[in-house]
Amino acid sequence: MELSVVYSRALSGIEAPLVRVETHLSNGLPAFHIVGLPETAVRESKDRVRSALLNSHFSFPDRRITVNLAPADLPKEGGRFDLPIALGILAASGQLPQQGLSAHEFVGELALDGSLRAVPGAIAAAIATCQTTRALVVPADSAAAAALAPGSRVLAATDLLTLCAHLNGSCPIAPATPLASAGAIEYPDLRDVVGQQVARRALEIAASGGHHLLLFGPPGTGKTLLASRLPGILPAPDPAVALAALALRSFYQDSRPDQYFSRPFRNPHHSASPAALSGGGSKPRPGEISLAHGGVLFLDELAEFSRSSLEALREPLECGEITLSRATHKIRYPARFQLVAAMNPCPCGYLGDALQPCRCTPEQVQRYRNRVSGPLLDRIDLHIPVHRLPPGELLGTGGSAEPSATVRTRVQHGRDVQLRRQGCANADLDAAAMAEACALGRPQARHLEAAATKLNLSGRALHRTLRVARTIADLADAKPISSVHLSEALAYRDPGALLRQ
Repeated sequence: MELSVVYSRALSGIEAPLVRVETHLSNGLPAFHIVGLPETAVRESKDRVRSALLNSHFSFPDRRITVNLAPADLPKEGGRFDLPIALGILAASGQLPQQGLSAHEFVGELALDGSLRAVPGAIAAAIATCQTTRALVVPADSAAAAALAPGSRVLAATDLLTLCAHLNGSCPIAPATPLASAGAIEYPDLRDVVGQQVARRALEIAASGGHHLLLFGPPGTGKTLLASRLPGILPAPDPAVALAALALRSFYQDSRPDQYFSRPFRNPHHSASPAALSGGGSKPRPGEISLAHGGVLFLDELAEFSRSSLEALREPLECGEITLSRATHKIRYPARFQLVAAMNPCPCGYLGDALQPCRCTPEQVQRYRNRVSGPLLDRIDLHIPVHRLPPGELLGTGGSAEPSATVRTRVQHGRDVQLRRQGCANADLDAAAMAEACALGRPQARHLEAAATKLNLSGRALHRTLRVARTIADLADAKPISSVHLSEALAYRDPGALLRQ
């Protein structure tokens, strides 16, 4: 047969569209052409494929070879098409039966000796292949992660010769099994935090309802310590969310399949560019906000980030995804994370501190606070002051604080209540679901209306406060939202608290 068809998968964000690798051998001067919108790495595959075939003891056809990657309008990049191109040439030249190819999809980069190297996007390809009846063949280094996709059938190939023996039926390859979890995931423990009862309570509420959190106060009061303890009290992530997070981390070879149920904690430096946070580049890759999908994004020294970097957070905070637009295409990455931000009340950090006087002028303080826009602060549900503790308290109560495991039990109970009632965390309630889940009695509605008028809350802030009150009620096993729950939620939302520091 002089024409063969091999199935493969491209990579667009964390989606893997199907690609038909069509190979045709014809008479004429020997040549090797790859068409179908290939980028440089794909065009270079003809040299890798030639060497891999020869070093695997196959013959390379001395004919005119045309490889078409269909659909032609889908950009193709990377070395992931090396393996299907090589198999297409073998099938078209009669060195490999075509029948076995139609039951598989192939993704992998070839080394010159015929061995297979891992490529990004194996998890996305496995998820997409689950919608078909075909098995997915990937390099052995990618098989454990790809096999985590529920319902997938993944084969781990070490080299071209072994794979061809499987396709010939002479030496079948057993399906890969997902790597077992390494056991309980260890996070920093909340027991290490001394005092700060208000901040600890806010962490518990944020974890239970999925709310965003701002910690502000003088330097050295434990803001970073508190933020790093949030992943340890969060419930275990949904398997689909955990798999998507692992697929995103695989872009940077930062994925451990045995730890894919861990909550990511991303802590970018304040010098990070907008592209580093939101993702980008000529070939758009996920940024920190996508790598934090299903976990926590911690922005320390919030006011030191560039204005453009912070404003890029607005879209994902609202809709849980980020769209990177280019001239020829758009790529969408998931970005549903919990934002925890920390900042000082002024440039020197000591405004309102009882022990250290502030050295900043009112103009310096105002310029510093103007670096964080009002619309961004409006999207943060809980604004929590973190005050300095006396040295005696810091030294005298170590180890007596409540551990993360105890807090996580209450958080899990609150989250279970939310999932049974509406199928999502309170922070993700849409307008219709919020009207049902957060219904108020007449006294509570008047209470909230008066407080919102006094605090000058926007419509968004009002709804976020109502969701926080719903979470507080869920933690207390209360069905209706009471005035006590509303008062606590409003205390965490007071926009003047930061200004009074």
